[in-house]
Amino acid sequence: MKIAVIGATGTVGRAVFAELAKRHEAVEIGATRGAHRVDLTDVDSIRRLFDSIGRVDAIVAAAGHVHFGPLVEMTPAQFRRGLDDKLMGQVNLVLTARDYLNDGGSFTLTSGIVGAEVILQGASAAAVNGAIEGFVRGAAIELPRGLRINAVSPTMLEEAAESFGPYFRGFEPAPGARVALAYSRSVEGAETGRVYKVH
Repeated sequence: MKIAVIGATGTVGRAVFAELAKRHEAVEIGATRGAHRVDLTDVDSIRRLFDSIGRVDAIVAAAGHVHFGPLVEMTPAQFRRGLDDKLMGQVNLVLTARDYLNDGGSFTLTSGIVGAEVILQGASAAAVNGAIEGFVRGAAIELPRGLRINAVSPTMLEEAAESFGPYFRGFEPAPGARVALAYSRSVEGAETGRVYKVH
């Protein structure tokens, strides 16, 4: 298969790219680094990307940012960061790139453990991750041409513990290679409307 891996230069994306590239033609796509670039908040950028790389059999999105911080200090603009970036970025991708996905192809989006297990300073992440999972379930029953859509909900990765560990005290991190297997299950399997939890 030809698989577009968006966010392939990030912590999760690197692991996913390494796993899928063993068996498929994986296309490395990042926001600021990588063989190809895309801004998921810009629909025209998404179109330019797929006009450049052509049709694909699967699209993986391991990209997006949310704001971590105390709710009592959070501004609407900070809260919107995750809505505009991680949530709408992935929604933009599905609504725009579906026309570049071959019949029977798949989308795999990324939510996260905070959608199910709340943490202090994680209200933005909880809202965004829950919305992504709801979108996946709703979109799965409407996508045409046998297209599939799933999400992966990873816990904190071992490789990200230095940066995010203080937010996830008491959580067991997972190695990137283990998280990548859930993306492989989505891409190489047959299910749709699923949220694969790695936690």
